Amino acid sequence: MATVKRNTTFGEQLRQRRETAGMTLREVAEIVKIDPSLLAKIERNQRQPTKHLIKNIADFFGVNEKELLEEFLSDQIASIILDEEAGLNILKVAEEKVAYIKTLRNG
Repeated sequence: MATVKRNTTFGEQLRQRRETAGMTLREVAEIVKIDPSLLAKIERNQRQPTKHLIKNIADFFGVNEKELLEEFLSDQIASIILDEEAGLNILKVAEEKVAYIKTLRNG
């Protein structure tokens, strides 16, 4: 499978994978078990996929599910930062909080 640019959105990456495979929206939607209009909206970044759908997409295209989920989640994080007009320093603060919360969960 062709390399997908990481500086694009999850939806753009999905469209690129589909087009590289030479498949229509309808064909891919049928295989991953969703409505073609929903797949089109995901490709246009108008709707978000579920974790289950991300797994189905990863399985179908033969890509790493964790990497695909990271791409999706990074879109969400970027969107929140942009919507809140927060600086990139927020990522450092979040990283520190993740480390702290891990220590709480691990006892």
